[in-house]
Amino acid sequence: MPRYLVLTIAALLATGAFAAPCPDPALPSWSEQNEIRDGWLAVRRSGQLEMMRKHGVDWWIVVNEEFHDDPLTEYVAPARPYAGNRDLFIFIDTGSRLRAVAVSGYAEEVLARWFESPDEPKPASEVLPALYAEHKPRKIAISSGGRRGVTRSLTHDAWEMLRETLGAEGAKKFVPAEPLIEEYLDTRIAEEKELYARLVKLTDAMVRRALSTETIEPGVTTAGDLRNSLYDQLWECRVGTWFQPDIRIQRAGSEARSSRGFLAVAKEADVILPGDLLHIDFGIRFMGLNTDWQKMAYVLREGETDAPAGLRRALERTNVLQDVLMGAARPGKPAGDVYDETMAEMERRGIEAQIYSHPLGAQGHGLGASIDFRSSQREDGAPRKPLRAGSWIAIELNTASNVPEWDGKEVRIMQEDPAELTDAGYRFFVPRQEAFYLIGAEERFEKPVAAGERP
Repeated sequence: MPRYLVLTIAALLATGAFAAPCPDPALPSWSEQNEIRDGWLAVRRSGQLEMMRKHGVDWWIVVNEEFHDDPLTEYVAPARPYAGNRDLFIFIDTGSRLRAVAVSGYAEEVLARWFESPDEPKPASEVLPALYAEHKPRKIAISSGGRRGVTRSLTHDAWEMLRETLGAEGAKKFVPAEPLIEEYLDTRIAEEKELYARLVKLTDAMVRRALSTETIEPGVTTAGDLRNSLYDQLWECRVGTWFQPDIRIQRAGSEARSSRGFLAVAKEADVILPGDLLHIDFGIRFMGLNTDWQKMAYVLREGETDAPAGLRRALERTNVLQDVLMGAARPGKPAGDVYDETMAEMERRGIEAQIYSHPLGAQGHGLGASIDFRSSQREDGAPRKPLRAGSWIAIELNTASNVPEWDGKEVRIMQEDPAELTDAGYRFFVPRQEAFYLIGAEERFEKPVAAGERP
């Protein structure tokens, strides 16, 4: 082996750039994923016609553009790569059954299992007018006019193509597919649950590893190093993420930076020191499912065996907030009511709280009923959205407490946990955090901070 390569590998090993083995090394291979997701698609397809009728939709059209996949494609069609210039997935209520037609650039055997898809594909300019003449739809749902990205994903050129192909009469039938898309994506199926619980456990294991002496050397490790360790774990586990991992640092005697009313993310060069309170916001994406996870750790000072009592009490207050919210939620109950009741109880208890919980599943910030100030104050005059039975949510919130050991400084204790809505309220997939992860004190903590770095 060339000497330069030996030296390069040695340097990478020395800096910890190679991640440790994945905590869950037996995640499904790509071919296994295809088989599993095909099974999920079959379950979703079985309830699709009922959903379309509930929302008064005769047709539902999803358009996938080359190198610009529609975010719905992997949930309404086989989760495979699509490289055609423009592929259309058309769902039709015939009055007696759901008819599924694919207009694709290439014939593909897997696609033909789920859609009418001939070996010699015809262009949309032929297929759409023929289907329109045969079925005479009253409402055609398209991904346009929605408030969220996944509900307004139709490109302008694709909209023009549909309008020109179906003519002025057909274009008058276009309606936003947002209500249908929201229910479709926010409806969880039992077959997903086992794998999702496994993904939440993996997220937990990755964050625990990051918030440990395996990753952090106080006085040396920076917030950027900690973030990169999470990227390396993602690579090792063959999973993705849907947002950049965030690191936050709170410290006695140091003014905390804020951004948009929340504690600001740490700078890449900020060095982690003894006595720091660390926070990680992290999520993984795998097989069309997303997790979202926030946990906190304390870096022990010389002679400490636990976090200061004031910090521990602050965490307990956030646990109380979780208990109240989870106890107030029930299927069918308006999310805004849950928010109002929980905040009223926090005021009664004298706890300063923020709640910004959101649906999880097909997206990290999923569609459905959120429990936050927006769900309480619907400016558009629309009725408050009810919580959907079986849906998943990221119970994301924080409380503020003044810590005596930090000269009364205000500290924010932030938590985020995926949970499933049951008849008895929300249930965590993995037990919540009730004690800080502790990063142990060692002699190397006394290493000086380099000039120019945060003291």
